[in-house]
Amino acid sequence: MSNFYVIDTNVMVAGLLTGHADSPVARILDGMLTAAFPFVVSEALLAEYHAVLVRPKLCKLHGLSVAEIDIILTDMAHHAIVLPPPSSANNSVAPDSGDQFLWDLLASRPDLVLVTGDKLLLQDEAMQGRVILPQSFVAQWEH
Repeated sequence: MSNFYVIDTNVMVAGLLTGHADSPVARILDGMLTAAFPFVVSEALLAEYHAVLVRPKLCKLHGLSVAEIDIILTDMAHHAIVLPPPSSANNSVAPDSGDQFLWDLLASRPDLVLVTGDKLLLQDEAMQGRVILPQSFVAQWEH
């Protein structure tokens, strides 16, 4: 079974902020914008991408206007598989309550893998193998 990937907000933001085009996070962001690998989003994840990217401190760092952010997210969504909100209750509790929507998304399909830099999420034993670092993802995807 092939996997589909959920790219955490921290990876997407890091991809926009890095000055190194060859870094794993930049390559992941480029891959999302060119449909280079199968990835999924939900309305909740898209909303979080937007909410984080329009924060004034981040806007100063990445230099994008809200309109430019909207264009990037729209382009990204065109290449993604947009999943509906999970229909059943998820018994798995995220290590961070702010990330419960990611855990619910992972629980909705066994072929989903979360790509994140969040150490708390990476250390959750219940999701071992389904939560990976950007570097691990790029190594798998490019080989």
